[in-house]
Amino acid sequence: MKVKIDTKDKFHVVKLEEPILSANIAAELTTLCTQYLQQPIKNIVLDFSVIDSIENELAAEKLVELQQNFYENNASFVICNIKPEIENQLEAMELLEVMNTTPTESEAWDIVQMEEIERELMDDEGDEL
Repeated sequence: MKVKIDTKDKFHVVKLEEPILSANIAAELTTLCTQYLQQPIKNIVLDFSVIDSIENELAAEKLVELQQNFYENNASFVICNIKPEIENQLEAMELLEVMNTTPTESEAWDIVQMEEIERELMDDEGDEL
């Protein structure tokens, strides 16, 4: 699996450099991204700009599971730059609506920031109880 990783202030941008997302690549991606849950900067923005197709539903389901794992661990996981063909594939699998997606990396950054603020507010509320 070829990826580029760019670390920003509040998140890591993981850009897949493969045109096809297979189940094996999704599994490798899960292993790679899950490691960040142990780091100070936990949030992931997954850049799909190179992905032209998803091999099967299993690969897409692995992404949904990965995203859920991040949210269960108080971290953000946003997928950006999805091509219309991929959106159509995910929609046909009835998975697009459960995924956190944005058209651009900039919008993904906005979501990560909002979710960080939301988590801070929830932590503050918990401290007050």
